[in-house]
Amino acid sequence: MAVQQNLTIVICLDHASVTGGQAKVAFDSAIGLKAAGHRPIVFAAAGPVDPLLRDNGIEVVCLGQTDLLGASSKLRGAAQGVWNAAAQEALSNLLAGMPPGRTIVHVHGWAKALSPSIAPAIRQSSLPAIFTLHDYFLFCPTGGFYDYNAHELCERTPLGAACLATNCDAVSYPRKVWRSARLAMANGIVGLRDGFSDFICISNVQRDIIAPYVPKDARLHAISNPVATNDLGPKAEPASGDMIFVGRISPEKGPLLFAEAARKVGLVPTFVGDGPAAAELREKYPEARILGWQKPEVARKALREARALVFPSRWYEGQPLTVLEAKASGTPVIVSDVCAGREEIADGEMGLWFKSGDADDLARALKAMQDDATVRRMSRAAHAAYWRDPPTLARHVERLEKAYRGMLAAAPQGALQNATGAAACVSP
Repeated sequence: MAVQQNLTIVICLDHASVTGGQAKVAFDSAIGLKAAGHRPIVFAAAGPVDPLLRDNGIEVVCLGQTDLLGASSKLRGAAQGVWNAAAQEALSNLLAGMPPGRTIVHVHGWAKALSPSIAPAIRQSSLPAIFTLHDYFLFCPTGGFYDYNAHELCERTPLGAACLATNCDAVSYPRKVWRSARLAMANGIVGLRDGFSDFICISNVQRDIIAPYVPKDARLHAISNPVATNDLGPKAEPASGDMIFVGRISPEKGPLLFAEAARKVGLVPTFVGDGPAAAELREKYPEARILGWQKPEVARKALREARALVFPSRWYEGQPLTVLEAKASGTPVIVSDVCAGREEIADGEMGLWFKSGDADDLARALKAMQDDATVRRMSRAAHAAYWRDPPTLARHVERLEKAYRGMLAAAPQGALQNATGAAACVSP
């Protein structure tokens, strides 16, 4: 069966508004796909609906629910997280009306509102389905292959005896038990993971991490997240500004490690962002400048004016957009050697790697970045490398289209003919 040029893509995720990278990438993809002539439909559990979707004419089905944290009670949130019956019914009805042979189900997230209940809805539709790995909740109970109490990477087998016996959840062991039971049910009973023929990895680090856990016949696609940034040209004077951290101030991001290393070399660290570790940061390192969350344009300006971005993340991360934005701005990056951000920074050329969790080694990198000639050289190299092949939205959409067409071409012919009827959507 020939694949038709214009596709319908049902984009599933937890929130209908931008609450983080998952939604931002999903919405940017929807806007890019529509501009390319396709029909994206956003399906989400939690409202409100972002005006960005309405302004770009994107069809939306939003259930108007809260996410698990916003539920009226912990019991209600826990129940929704295990099985969101409303999401199952609504997604089943939506997919039943999608045109066969040219419809793809693309899931970006399920763990914060949708629940594993989307699995039977997708399977019943017989439509090809693909999953973008923004996190690891499909494989790891806490979603990060990270011990949030020990503040270290976790190499235990998910749901194995050692995993189940370890309190690695950031909130409590009972929540770890609940998350483990949910994951066991999701993959062992309803087959959520096995419902996807294809997975999108946004870095090689991520591909290596999930390789042992995806179905053996799954196809893995390397598709970078789109980055919206303008080429401002090389910096006039790179060797100025502060060493800055941009993002959520939480333990796994390494903000206290940056502050400790900065103290060792006599630097004042600057933080653009906020989060659960901000109070501890202020208490232990009163010299730190904490500017709080800023508007996107202000944060981009801070990146451009910085001497270097410090990205000390202690967990794997998929593809840190801040690292890419800094590189595009011609700002060198000091990056942890375990997170995927290192793939964007050639050590010693566009920035420096340091040993994850090692304040002394980070201090070494900070001291090296105080040399003006080094900063100027790395700034030019970072800017040139980024703009040789920028991860634009247009390129992102092209790679999505290639993956989608491959999925439709590989799908069983009978399965492509199962879905019939007229599409039903709710617009914002």
